[in-house]
Amino acid sequence: MQLFVNDLTVMDFSYLCPIRGMVGESWIVDVVLNGNLNEESMVLDFGHVKKDLKRLIDLHIDHKLLVPVDNKISHIIRNDDAVLVDFMRDNGRSIHLNCPAEAYAFIYADKITEKSVGIYLQELITTHMPQNVLGLELNLRVERLDTPYYHYTHGLKKHDGNCQRIAHGHRSKITVVENDIESIEWQKYWAERWEDIYIGTESDIVDESQLSLSELAQSQDLSEHYLFAYEASQGRFEMAIAKSECETVQTDTTVECLAQYIADEQKKLCAESEIKVVAYEGVGKGAIAYA
Repeated sequence: MQLFVNDLTVMDFSYLCPIRGMVGESWIVDVVLNGNLNEESMVLDFGHVKKDLKRLIDLHIDHKLLVPVDNKISHIIRNDDAVLVDFMRDNGRSIHLNCPAEAYAFIYADKITEKSVGIYLQELITTHMPQNVLGLELNLRVERLDTPYYHYTHGLKKHDGNCQRIAHGHRSKITVVENDIESIEWQKYWAERWEDIYIGTESDIVDESQLSLSELAQSQDLSEHYLFAYEASQGRFEMAIAKSECETVQTDTTVECLAQYIADEQKKLCAESEIKVVAYEGVGKGAIAYA
């Protein structure tokens, strides 16, 4: 007997890629349970599937930075209160972090894919299933989008929950309306401008002397990197990332602020036009701003 739940949850996270760098992503999760009927004539109560499985997925992937442990350019040092990660990409685009352990998910694979993350989650979730559940299948997929979108990563230091983690992200569509007409041209512009981007708050930029990065990071020339750091309720978060893969803003990077930022920037490009921006944060949620 099989039990299925489609659209169980959406995982919003970022991952490290040797080619693309730090990639914000949003994956929809479908689940199929294989098993025998229990004393209630169920494989598993839908309430438990929707609550318990979602909790496990959120705990282990959602709002984290996924690190491919088996990739030769991944260097990881675990300390008592934090984990240092150095991702030694070429051409001066290395990425360095010093964050609490819960900010990461360490995937034992050469790269982050739906398959490698699915295996990681299956192994974790299976140990929490009742005996009558004999197998678990996860389908990780992206939202089908027919209009432009971008992948962005950010952190919200003022957030009490997991959004405070400095490197989590989203795959997000963008709608730009100029004088009541949707503009695919401007949507493509933003999709290209924010392709695999880190969006940082200018007030979080610090001097290198304020960071406690690894010896490997300290041996690098970080003059073309932005250095970010802040304290939040989960601990101290530090990161160095290439300036060429960032855009900085003067506000927080909530979707509300980003929607207004896009609208204001778009107004500079279309001074005589009325602008409306619908900015998404992952799947099915976002903010609307005007300029």
